[in-house]
Amino acid sequence: MQEKLIYDDKVTDKLSAIYKEVLGEIGEDPNREGLLKTPERVAKALQYLTKGYDEDPEEILKGALFNEEYSEMVIVKDIEVYSMCEHHMLPFFGKAHIAYIPDGKIVGLSKIPRVVDAFARRLQVQERLTIEIRDCIEKTLNPKGVAVVMECNHMCMQMRGVQKQNSSTTSSAFTGDFLNNDSTRKEFINLVQAKLH
Repeated sequence: MQEKLIYDDKVTDKLSAIYKEVLGEIGEDPNREGLLKTPERVAKALQYLTKGYDEDPEEILKGALFNEEYSEMVIVKDIEVYSMCEHHMLPFFGKAHIAYIPDGKIVGLSKIPRVVDAFARRLQVQERLTIEIRDCIEKTLNPKGVAVVMECNHMCMQMRGVQKQNSSTTSSAFTGDFLNNDSTRKEFINLVQAKLH
């Protein structure tokens, strides 16, 4: 099911005017046929790509918390991540692998990817994004431990600057048993790397 997109008309109008000016500044003709609707499209795209500012990740998790005595590791892996680097406003994208060890509470599994999106749909750096996801799960679920590993490709490295097309960046953040227990952390890493299906 495709989500319904709602845009703020005033924001769209303001951004459209700015992007029309930007097109002229880079040497384009904003009045040529192919570019006539581009400022409005970009204005709407930017609102979509930063919609995480209007979302509360903790509330997302609280909307599906359940009392359960399950106490083994829960992993949601290969969560698609799409974000924008705050330094160049270019995309970075990849996968997030998230685990937690419940301590009396579990969360609906679909909420974890939604939390990833809520933080990713803001101007970001991968390192902070990794920590924000970890801290949100830690604070809301109060589990025995949280693990987050992200692997992303950054267009600011691949399209400009050093132009290293095959490079990727891995970041990680752990709490509780994942931080203090080497075997728990290794189990998580092994399960993330395993092809179980």
